[in-house]
Amino acid sequence: QVQLVESGGGLVQAGDSLRLSCAGSGRTLSSYAMGWFRQAPGKEREFVAFISWRGSSTSIANSVKGRFTISRDNAKNTVYLQMNFLRPEDTAVYYCAAGQRLTGRINEYDYWGPGTQVTVSS
Repeated sequence: QVQLVESGGGLVQAGDSLRLSCAGSGRTLSSYAMGWFRQAPGKEREFVAFISWRGSSTSIANSVKGRFTISRDNAKNTVYLQMNFLRPEDTAVYYCAAGQRLTGRINEYDYWGPGTQVTVSS
């Protein structure tokens, strides 16, 4: 079993950048495919990005493609989400998740962090 904690969220202006981190404990994250998801107020949780166990394969949602990048450092047991050129519509709680399948489907992930708030002002 693994515990996940996100960090790096905050209040920024449109066009700014943030890097979110997801730190794992209890078990090495190299045992899992990792994903980032987000949930805006009044909306369903949605896929943002995923990365394979060793980081050789990634996928980014069309809504953030070209602006967001997912990466991982298994030696540090951490997964990252680099977010550039942020927009007000990126405002959401961002969650990282761990699972055994490389997929954007929310219900395929077994472990979730508590989330970190990202707010982008116009």
